[in-house]
Amino acid sequence: MKFSEQWLRDWVSPQLATQALADQITMAGLEVDAVEPVAAPFEGVVVAVVVGKAPHPDADKLSVCQVDDGSGDPVQVVCGAPNVAAGQKVPFARVGAVLPGDFKIRKAKLRGAESRGMICSASELGLEEETSAGILELPATAPVGEDFRAWMGLDDATIEVDLTPNRGDCLSVKGMAREVGVLNRLPVNGPGVAPVAATHDQTFPVRVEDAERCPRYIGRLIKGVNLAAETPLWMVERLRRSGIRSIDAVVDITNYVMLELGQPLHAFDHANLHGAVIVRLAREGERLVLLDGQEITLGGDTLVIADERGPLAIAGVMGGEHSGVNVDTRDIFLESAFFSPLAVAGQARLYGLHTDASHRFERGVDSRLAREAAERATALLLEITGGEPGPLIEVSSDAHLPVGRDVLLRATRLEQALGKALPADEVGEILERLGMGVEPTAEGWLASIPSWRFDIAIEEDLIEEVARIHGYNRLPVRRPAARLALRPDHEAHTPLGRLRRQMVARGYQEAVTYSFVAPDLQQALLPQAVSPVLANPISSDLSVMRASLFPGLVRALTHNLNRQQTRVRLFETGLVFRGELDELQQIPMLGALVCGSRDPEGWSGGRDSVDFFDLKGDLESLLSMSGEPDAWRFEPAEHSALHPGQSARILHRGEEAGWIGTLHPAVRSRLGLKVDAILFEVRLDGLTHGRVPAFTPLSRYPEVRRDLAFLVAEDLPVQALLDTIGSRAGEWLIEHRLFDVYQGKGVPEGCKSIALGLTWQHPSRTLNDEEINQLVDAIVTETGQHLGAELRG
Repeated sequence: MKFSEQWLRDWVSPQLATQALADQITMAGLEVDAVEPVAAPFEGVVVAVVVGKAPHPDADKLSVCQVDDGSGDPVQVVCGAPNVAAGQKVPFARVGAVLPGDFKIRKAKLRGAESRGMICSASELGLEEETSAGILELPATAPVGEDFRAWMGLDDATIEVDLTPNRGDCLSVKGMAREVGVLNRLPVNGPGVAPVAATHDQTFPVRVEDAERCPRYIGRLIKGVNLAAETPLWMVERLRRSGIRSIDAVVDITNYVMLELGQPLHAFDHANLHGAVIVRLAREGERLVLLDGQEITLGGDTLVIADERGPLAIAGVMGGEHSGVNVDTRDIFLESAFFSPLAVAGQARLYGLHTDASHRFERGVDSRLAREAAERATALLLEITGGEPGPLIEVSSDAHLPVGRDVLLRATRLEQALGKALPADEVGEILERLGMGVEPTAEGWLASIPSWRFDIAIEEDLIEEVARIHGYNRLPVRRPAARLALRPDHEAHTPLGRLRRQMVARGYQEAVTYSFVAPDLQQALLPQAVSPVLANPISSDLSVMRASLFPGLVRALTHNLNRQQTRVRLFETGLVFRGELDELQQIPMLGALVCGSRDPEGWSGGRDSVDFFDLKGDLESLLSMSGEPDAWRFEPAEHSALHPGQSARILHRGEEAGWIGTLHPAVRSRLGLKVDAILFEVRLDGLTHGRVPAFTPLSRYPEVRRDLAFLVAEDLPVQALLDTIGSRAGEWLIEHRLFDVYQGKGVPEGCKSIALGLTWQHPSRTLNDEEINQLVDAIVTETGQHLGAELRG
């Protein structure tokens, strides 16, 4: 919200300098982003009148003008502006004047003609950023000889306030004036708005078919307006200082009233309305060309203003091109309506729009303001464009309009929250100055909330209002009391920070991606996934809640590859969302992705590419931190995003806990990736909840080791062999170690040789060869019977 300081002071003018006023507004919770002068510095410019104009004798595009600047004798000036004419009031820079950019005006000769001064354009005075084509024409009432800067009130500042979404009531000069008046205990004196008497009885039918979304609609037919009338300079300037460009008198007036009172308005060309104005939901597939020339296809949940032939405007957002006013318009239908915030919220963004009207309606507009705004706009239209007003047409539904609210503020709760007891009279006065009706009660104060404060609903809202008006800097500074007893640290719990540090230590970088992903990316990786779809997404490619960490990691990989990063090692922790909203599961996961070379480039490193077992080793380093690595298992399985034969399901205590594997070639091709990527994700609860290691007394007796090499089918998982050996190796087996896997000469085709080192140790005696041989025989027999394994000679 941008507004002119002078405009604000027309409503309420505290005895504060500009910066002090801005600081006061900020401390009241309405953060001031910027305070900027409305015009660059200049001096020596006065209001003048062109009393004569003649062609330059030696230049076709120049004119020799006689200018009366109020000093007595006319001054000769050479001017190149195409729109200069005799009788015009203009800003005139006398000799010695200094214009923006430290440009000094001196006597000069242009093509042989003397020029003593300069007739100025708006851009030359710093009032426009773009170069003006012609001089700035002033109203006929401008006083000749008056200092132009003082007459225009250019010693002014534009104050820009960054409002939070709950303070839509301050999106107007009236709203800001209310705040400043409350803070300084001053009355607010805005322009009087009186009902405009109708001069004809003609109306235009209005039909509201969706009263829930549009509880109040006010219209008025104004006949005989003159669209050729120029917007007064004072209004153009106030709009400019608020960041709005002047367009034509009707549009300028509706914009002006919106800035002044906070009520968006719209004017339709009555000649282009047919049958009736209808407020309804759009019919699926209806099309509308907007005022900016964009043609859109309307959805069935969009509220529109229509007539009997079709849509005219998106309600509360933007009007249509066909029904807008133009230079040929003679009769206008003025609209002033109250749309519920939910009816407008998201509609502008849905069509790629953001307008001043939608910005206000989304945050809430005073439901009682529509009539006042219509009367104010009518009065300005009659003053500037002329015309004959008809009676106001109002269609409203009391059942759907916001109802008044009473909120109780307890004195004890206020003192507890502020850390300070405020006098009852002061609290009551603050609430009354905020526009509330206040009724003292035994507990405190019962406040009736005004219609423009739709953000106040509970007691805490009133506490906030009292605190900010009283002054946050006047509240006592107290440190919060807290019990600082140490919490027990469960040794079986592995903090997430340790897991992160472990991944970083192994050469990974942490990625933080959105919890929302593109639906086509999730569909490519997880075609069977079910997760919530956002009704109002940030953008179309972030419209689905992620059902896995894979989509975010793959998108981060693509981002890095596109920037010539060929070796990528990323990990991420976060929630994944599975199921519909009614039965939504939010599961904390840890995922990782690698691609590129195994080692960083260097003279001592190889150039081999990272593979499945590199990532599996990194994952196993995390599993071992839980204190029970044996609780984790990997079993071959197929996953839609992973390469068949290079993927595995991760099990924790027999239950599925995640997946690991190489990205599926078909998925990789669909996503446009030209390199292999290996990735995993695993549930965080399994990684962070383990067991406390227990001490086992060391045996003083020697170990006995046997190395066994088995010939098994090449597709047999090593884990199956280890499980079988573990079942027959006896209770004194303390270690089994895989130290060789071989295929080639001496090994039958379709088989592989797996070499294991088995170590036994008894805690209280020495094991003899006979006992060990019996265990080895049992292992060989069991593996042969169940796995078809043979002991390699």
